[in-house]
Amino acid sequence: MQEKFPITDKTEITRLPKRGVYDKVAVYSILDEALVCTLAYSKDGQPFQIPTGFCRIDDKLYLHGSVGSFYMRELAAKKNPVCISVTLIDGLVLARSAFHHSVNYRSVVLFSEAELVTDKSILYNALEVFTEKMCPGRWADVRKPTDNEWKATMVLAFKINEASAKVRTGPPKDDDEDYAMDVWAGVQPLKTVRLAPEPDPLLKSGVVLPSYLK
Repeated sequence: MQEKFPITDKTEITRLPKRGVYDKVAVYSILDEALVCTLAYSKDGQPFQIPTGFCRIDDKLYLHGSVGSFYMRELAAKKNPVCISVTLIDGLVLARSAFHHSVNYRSVVLFSEAELVTDKSILYNALEVFTEKMCPGRWADVRKPTDNEWKATMVLAFKINEASAKVRTGPPKDDDEDYAMDVWAGVQPLKTVRLAPEPDPLLKSGVVLPSYLK
C-alpha cells in the first residue's frame, strides 16, 4: 500500500471530496512537474502571497532568494505558518452550458513553516536540483557560484508533512436535458512546452546550442 498524507482539518477536501488525493507519490509528482509555487503567509494581520520557483528533495520543498529578501528573513526568523500551493492546468472543459464549464487540473496545497538551511552541502544540493529542474543538463554547463554569491543566497526548506492534492480529469458533466443540444462539447487539452531557444544578442561567436536545449 502506498503511503498517504494524514487527512487534517486543513488538508481535507470537502468540496467535491472524490477529487481529493492524499497519496504521497501523486502529490510529489505534481510538485515535481510544477515550475512555480505560490507561498502565502500573514504578517500582523496582513496577508501576503509570493509566486516563486522551487524544487523538492525527498520530503522537503526548497525555495531560494537573496539574503536581503524581507519575506524570507521574516519567515526564517519568526517561523510564520505558511500555505504553499501549485496548480497544473491540463485542459479547458467545454460544456454545453456556460454553468458547467470547468478545467482539468492537478493541484497541491501544503502547510508548513520555514527552516533556514545552513548546512552547505544541503544548500548547494538544493540549488543544483533547482537548476536541473528548470533546465535539465544546465548545472554541468555553467560557472558555479563564487563564495560571495553563495553568501548572498538564502535557502529555506519546508517540511512536507501536511498536504493534499485535488485533481479533475475527463469530459464535461452536463445536465441530462442538455446532451441533446447542438453545441460542441469536450476538452481542449493544454500543456506547457519548451520552444526553440533564443540566443543572447551578446552570445560569444562560435558558442553552439547545447544538446540538452535541442
